[in-house]
Parts: sequence; structure tokens; C-alpha cells
Amino acid sequence: MAWIALLLAGLLEIAWALGLKYSEGFTRFWPSFGTVLAVALSFALMSVALKTVPFGTVYAVWTGIGAVGSVAIGILLFQESADPVRIGCLALIVTGIIGIKLASPGV
Repeated sequence: MAWIALLLAGLLEIAWALGLKYSEGFTRFWPSFGTVLAVALSFALMSVALKTVPFGTVYAVWTGIGAVGSVAIGILLFQESADPVRIGCLALIVTGIIGIKLASPGV
């Protein structure tokens, strides 16, 4: 359950980062509301994961999911660069997330 909560928290981190873009500096109500809601839910789910998964693991996985997802969204929605070096760096982050998960207690 903790790992599912952590995965969902990471996905919500992507959502709130995207919401920041669409909120236009918190000047648009619905994107701003969605961003704040996503932040709150992300933190709540991360706190669930922290009950059983080590702190460093939770934070590394949460930020890793957010970073990889945000870059992927940037490439897909905003035509940001998808050059091989960027993709290779993303692959390294994903590899690190998997490694941390496999090396964590309770796998």
C-alpha cells in the first residue's frame, strides 16, 4: 500500500507542476485550485508512504517521478527538446528510482 501511495504522490507532483504552468501565477481560479488540491493530496499520500518506507527512499522516488514526468509532459505538450542527452539523463533517473526501490526494505 505504501508504494502505491508513493506512486500516486509522484503522479500528483507532476499534476501540480503542470497546474503551476496553467495557473498563470495563481491568477486563474480553477488551475490554481487544482494545483493546491494536487499539492495537498500529494503530500498526504507521501505521508502515508513515510509510515513504512524509509524517508530518503520516499523523497528520492517522489522527486524522481515528478522530475521524469514533468520533463515528459514538457516534451509531449510544450514541444520541449527530446534530444538524446536529455532522454539519456531521464533514463538514468528512472534507473535510479528502480534501484532505490529494489534496495529498500519491504520490497
